[in-house]
Amino acid sequence: MAGIGNIFLGDDGFGPEVMRRLPTTMADADVRLCDYGIRGVHLAYDLLDGWDSLILVDALPSRGCAGALHVFEVDGESHSGAPGLDAHTMDPAAVFASMRALGGSPPYTVVIGCEVATVADGIGLSEPVAAAIPGAVAAVEAAVARLSAPVREG
Repeated sequence: MAGIGNIFLGDDGFGPEVMRRLPTTMADADVRLCDYGIRGVHLAYDLLDGWDSLILVDALPSRGCAGALHVFEVDGESHSGAPGLDAHTMDPAAVFASMRALGGSPPYTVVIGCEVATVADGIGLSEPVAAAIPGAVAAVEAAVARLSAPVREG
């Protein structure tokens, strides 16, 4: 699981803040919690270790409803993103493009994102984005439980 975002750009720090609030008991041999911040290439290299799945927690562009949570799957194979390694871009498409440039392929990915109010210079989340943190933590816990559940044949 990866929290991504820049804590120096207001609500862009949503991912790192959610990661900070997750219970440390979630981490075990099968679940890795990491705040990658803006280190997209680092995440791409770590994904080369053969992750079964990835949960990205990130800020999303505003569609007019700051603080709204969205949970969705990302098809890492069909989105080409950036053409190669880019140490300064941190979004799923850029991470997946970096991973492909390194010879890997993205795992099954779920994004838990929150619409931002502002990404202006400054530390701290806006009120609506901060209010979304508990819901995001619950969404992460639900996604981990779903991804960790044994697959039933039948």
